[in-house]
Amino acid sequence: MRTLLIADDERNIRNGLKAMIEREFPGAYRIMLAADGKQALEQYGQDPADIVLTDIRMPVLDGIGLIKRLAELPQAPALLILSGYDDFQYAKEAIKHKVKEYLLKPIVREDLFAALGRIETELSQRESIHHKLESTDKYRKGMQVNTLQHIWARSDIGADEIESLGYEAGLGEFEPSYYIAILDCSGHQRNLIKGNEYLAGHERGEKLLSLEEKEGRLVVLSAERELLRGMENALASASGGTGTFSIGISSEGEKIGQLKTKYEEARHALKYRLLLDRSESSWMTYEQFANRDRAYRVAEDSVRKLSNMMGTDREKEMKSLLMELFSAERLADTDIGYFEEVSRMLNERVFDEVFRTYGDSSVEVIKIYKLAGNLYNFTHIQDYIHCVQDLLFSLNDYIRHLKSAHIDQKDMAKAIEYIRANYNKDLSMTMVSNHVSLNYSYFSQAFKDFAGTSFVNYLKNVRIGKATELLETTELKVLEISEKVGFDNAKHFNRVFKDMLGVTPIEYRQNSSSRSRGK
Repeated sequence: MRTLLIADDERNIRNGLKAMIEREFPGAYRIMLAADGKQALEQYGQDPADIVLTDIRMPVLDGIGLIKRLAELPQAPALLILSGYDDFQYAKEAIKHKVKEYLLKPIVREDLFAALGRIETELSQRESIHHKLESTDKYRKGMQVNTLQHIWARSDIGADEIESLGYEAGLGEFEPSYYIAILDCSGHQRNLIKGNEYLAGHERGEKLLSLEEKEGRLVVLSAERELLRGMENALASASGGTGTFSIGISSEGEKIGQLKTKYEEARHALKYRLLLDRSESSWMTYEQFANRDRAYRVAEDSVRKLSNMMGTDREKEMKSLLMELFSAERLADTDIGYFEEVSRMLNERVFDEVFRTYGDSSVEVIKIYKLAGNLYNFTHIQDYIHCVQDLLFSLNDYIRHLKSAHIDQKDMAKAIEYIRANYNKDLSMTMVSNHVSLNYSYFSQAFKDFAGTSFVNYLKNVRIGKATELLETTELKVLEISEKVGFDNAKHFNRVFKDMLGVTPIEYRQNSSSRSRGK
């Protein structure tokens, strides 16, 4: 269905034309009406029409003024002039602005319908050509995008092969000057810029090609650097100033054989977003950072010291070593590859080693570990440094806790051995905690955790256990047995024995003897 806008200051003529056309072409047109050129222009701005039929003489803005404004649009509608004046001057003005038909009042139905028929034929032909061109252009762009993705994915491809593939895909049109930009932004911002008029418009008329990386970043190949700068402004506008984004730009490419090199330059430039102040521009060119020191050497001794300090109380020294690795001088002058190498070494030689040696830690620590595993999980290097420091200290506490628990196990085993060897003596928790060189209060809780009961109960169990053995295997009197297992008097021994076993020592011996005779 076509959209037809009728502009005429006479209401009856507007309505009459609408009724006439709808009767002749039922369902073929969606018709809008305007009382003057200004109203028609405003209506067209809100709801563009395929065809505009306008009177010449109208108040506010006449028909000639209206067609002049419409003809300036990138995709102007088909224009029909309606006039009650057989004035050649109007016809000349109309022809100058590409008016398709010039009809005189009073309208002859057959003339109007014939004019609409000719316009329909022309519009259909134009659409057919457009679809064919669009299909051809889509195929060409698809081939170019696939070629670029292939070139950038291969690590073993040389300049000659790149040049051959590039020319075959039609990328030679970008010579002798082009740039590659990579945009790192949120998915929402990426969709905004992809659908933005700036990028879509330039893809139609300028040497500009865009595609999306597998990581989701938008890559743009452009013959003009200023187009890329304009894209930055378009992204800022499209996102409404919310969120952050970064753009890495290559140096100028001259030959298509340099496509991979220029792509790597754009990737390299983009990485420097980590080192920029948050207030600085999101626009980063390869030339900006080309002079940074690439003859760096990572202080392996510092990394090794950090690894050796894990599980100690030397957090201050650990923090100092970390700051040395990320010194202000390094941040200002060293190539981004240095920080990538430091990150790799910390992961492999410190963090991974901790988990290999001591096993998994808490869920919270694992989350920090995964985050710190990739330098580019962060928008700024300082965020990465803080995360690494938190991880170092968390793992340090984790190792200290494990070591402490291991030491406690050994100490408690030693305490149990001492109790079993000395249960018959005047034994106290103070004596045992001193024997294993632990604080009295700490020993009390640690022993309970290890043995599952308090020191006093454990000692009673050992003594009563030994007493039952003596009652079963010897003829010793109860008083003698109580003394041998460490009780200071028989009364106390009898009470504890009954509390624990439900019977007195004598009853226990009698029961034991009865069981023996019955066997």
